[in-house]
Order: sequence, then structure tokens, then C-alpha cells
Amino acid sequence: MDELLRNPVFVSHALAAAASVSLGTTLTYPLDTIKTLIQVGATSSKQLTTSQVLGRVESLSGYSGLYRGFTWLTLGRVTSVGARFGVYEILTAYYKDGRIDNNVYVSEALLAGMAAGAVESFLNSPFEMIMLRKQVTSAVPISSSSSNSATKHMVTPVISRLLPGFVPDKVALDRTVSLLSVLSSKNHNMANALRNYPWTITGSGKPPSATDVKRPIDIIKLEGLRAMWRGLRGGIARDSVFGGIFFGSWQFLHLRMLDWKAVGMDPPPETNDEIGPLSPLAVSLAAGFSGSLAGAVSHGFDTSRTRSQCIVLPRYLAMERKLLKWKRPGNWFERLTGIHPADRKVLFRGISLRTARCGLASFILVGSYFLSVEHLVAKS
Repeated sequence: MDELLRNPVFVSHALAAAASVSLGTTLTYPLDTIKTLIQVGATSSKQLTTSQVLGRVESLSGYSGLYRGFTWLTLGRVTSVGARFGVYEILTAYYKDGRIDNNVYVSEALLAGMAAGAVESFLNSPFEMIMLRKQVTSAVPISSSSSNSATKHMVTPVISRLLPGFVPDKVALDRTVSLLSVLSSKNHNMANALRNYPWTITGSGKPPSATDVKRPIDIIKLEGLRAMWRGLRGGIARDSVFGGIFFGSWQFLHLRMLDWKAVGMDPPPETNDEIGPLSPLAVSLAAGFSGSLAGAVSHGFDTSRTRSQCIVLPRYLAMERKLLKWKRPGNWFERLTGIHPADRKVLFRGISLRTARCGLASFILVGSYFLSVEHLVAKS
């Protein structure tokens, strides 16, 4: 490892990759925020538009709200995207071993991309969870300081440990007290006593909103450490499909461009290495088209994962499901990929935004990587 860190070529490629991922994330992050808000706010009878989401974010958080959670996604993508390309290169190196033409078939690129996408999903899941919670916060009104101070005075220490940052439903508590008023009790302050029990805190067992549980420490305290990987089934399905389609279509376009470049060469090249490298612009355009195609095909899984990560599931409810052997709803495909049956009619909301974001991010990532490597290597 020390030898790699001392190698200027390896360091140049690592710096170029990190800078490319950061640049692509920066330029396309507003599209991701709008896409997320459309997915979360959609119902079977209501479809939010881009202008509606932009107007709400601008009125509540300003245009800076479009970059809520940007730091977390950048940290996650620098690691996960690097793992995606690293796993892909390792697997394709195994495929190419012993071949004269040093070529990878489209089917092999598809399988290697699916495996690379699964690794990427696992590494990026905690960062994506925090990012989504912060993105949703940008479209939710911020409570005033007076109401916050009143809430802190009203909430007991037990509640603050069970549901950090949650505002109790006063109406639900009053109704509970009225239902129990026929019982004789020596405790005259029954409302404060009921607030010590988690099943009456939220009113009818309703969990708090995702905007109340958005910090990593709050998520771990209330939902447990495993909640950072909630929706992992949908994430693996999404990123596996994305990785397979992305690398498979990119390799297909790469081979077709090599064939087109080889037309008219005399003598005809026997291997792809004799054709020579393609221009960075052509490779970047091919990557952008592949990213758009992969984003469109995997969008349904992305919607399902996004909506599942915005649901707050306290640990005691998760434990009840485990003890009662709760069965996932839906058919076998929905259970395998983590799609909830209630989301069937909203799976393709925001697909145009994700298609544009994935295509633009892939084009910027590959193009800036080639430019950075050329500049750094020439400088070194």
C-alpha cells in the first residue's frame, strides 16, 4: 500500500477520480434533490411537477436548499463510485486474462457491472440515507423557536431518548386522557404520565416524520444501526441493474466506435490494440448515453428505495415485526427487490430528471477524469 501511495501515476489517477466524482455530483445535485422530492411527495392521485417543487423549496429554504445533504452524498460517492469502477476493472481483468485481443464481451461487461453495482449500493447506503432525510427537510416548514422551546419544556427526558427531536401530538394525548377519564386514578397529572409510554407518544402508534430524525445520531438512537441500510434490497436491485446496463451499453458502444475507426485502415487491424485509443470526447459521450439509459431502466427501483428510506421505523416496531414473523407484502418479485405494493403507481415519477442527471453525471465524470489525468500526468 505504501508503494502505491508513493507511485505518482496511482496518486494522479486517484486524485483525478475523486475530483471527477465531486464535480459531477456538484453540477447534478439540484436535479437529484428535485427528483427525490417528487418521488417522496407523489401519490397515486397526485403528481408533483418540477415547478411546484422548486417553488416550495425556494419559499421555505431558498435555492440553497437544493444542496441540502450534498456533503454526505459526495463522501459516499467518492468511495462507492471508486468501488464500482474498481470491482469492474478487477472482474474484467479476470475475463481478459489470456486473450490476445485484450477484449471484453458485452455479456461479460454486463455481469461485471451488476456485481460492481451491488458493492456500490452497500457502501453508499448510509450516506444516501442521511442525504435523503436532509433533502426532504428542504421542503418542510421550519418550526419557530417559541414552539421549539415550548416543546422542549413539555417533553420528558424519556420521550427525548425514545424519539429525539419529535414534537408530540397534543390532540392525540388529550383524546387518550378523555377516553381514560372514566377510570379512577390517584394520579391527577395523567397527561404527563402517559407521555412516558412510547405507544402514546405519537398518537395511535404513528411514527415521527423523517424531517424529525435526520441526523446520524438520531437515526441510530431511534431506529438502530441497521436502519442505515434500510431498503438495501431495492438499492442492490437498482445499482446492479444500473451497473450492468451502464457498463454493458458502454462496452457495446466502445466496440462499435472501434469498428468504425478501423474502417479504411490498411492493413486491417488484427486486434483492438492496433486500432489505437478513442478520443476522450467520444468516450465521454458514450458514457453519458449509457448513464441515461441505465438511469431510465433502474428508475423504478430507485423510487422504491427512496420512499422506503424516508419512512421512520422505530426499533421497538421493528422488533415487533420480527417477533410476529411479519411477512413482506407483495408478490415474489416485489419482496425480492424491496418494492412496496402501494408504490406500484408511482414507480416512474421523476424518471426524466433521473435520466438527465445520470447521463450528465456520467458524461462529466468520464470527461473530467480524462482531462484531469492528462493534465496531472503531463505535469508530473
